[in-house]
Amino acid sequence: MVKAKKIHIPSDLLFKCPRCQQVVLMEEFEAENKVCKNCGYHARLSSRERLELTVDNQTFKEYDTLMKSKNPIDFPGYEEKIRELQEKTGLSDAVVTGECEIMGEPCVIAVMDSRFMMASMGSVVGEKITRAFERATEKRLPIVIFASSGGARMQEGILSLMQMAKTSGACARHSDAGLLYITVLTDPTTGGVTASFAMLGDIILAEPKVLVGFAGRRVIEGTIKQRLPDDFQSAEFLESHGFVDKIVERRDMRKTLADLLRLHSGRTGGANE
Repeated sequence: MVKAKKIHIPSDLLFKCPRCQQVVLMEEFEAENKVCKNCGYHARLSSRERLELTVDNQTFKEYDTLMKSKNPIDFPGYEEKIRELQEKTGLSDAVVTGECEIMGEPCVIAVMDSRFMMASMGSVVGEKITRAFERATEKRLPIVIFASSGGARMQEGILSLMQMAKTSGACARHSDAGLLYITVLTDPTTGGVTASFAMLGDIILAEPKVLVGFAGRRVIEGTIKQRLPDDFQSAEFLESHGFVDKIVERRDMRKTLADLLRLHSGRTGGANE
């Protein structure tokens, strides 16, 4: 009996949607900006992919590129983990900040990247977000933040929790200056990030069906001794209860942001593509 030859299929050739289970060629999925054509599932994007979809070509000027985490509480293996992720992702930490234009509208932008320790907020993330707010305030620019996080970074102990107050304070000073702050909630936005700057936007947008919350479902159900709705902590649930202003599909996000920035600036006329 002749043995059948095993066919090797490259792992990056196909994409199987985790929601509807449909399988498509990876290049087709990426051509749709990593959105499933069948069910509308919005896959996670890297910070660079998000910037490419959002900002005008050659307008992004990155802030604080050399800022890196230390090991403030001597957590075992933390420095090695950080180095590994820096090599793997090409990032210094879990957020990229800078200045850019979106369809001709100038703003400061921050994009969290879930590939780096689930975009958990340690001292570097908190400092970069704070500095982004401060530069936006100094330059009298609006700020757009794409939030995505597993919460505070336990490897930095109480210092990670202190970032909640620090970022919120910078956000308040930006607001007191009469400037616009737009939050875009992406999958997932949880923990201390949700409990601080992610939910302080003047306008809060979200991608469809993303997970947004503070504590986990099981913790909440165990505390209140009640079953939560099936769609609890989804963007749609938050929109229906007034915590999210609008759910925007990825293909419409860039124009939506540009329209909001333009309305706030008071400028009239068509957008630059």
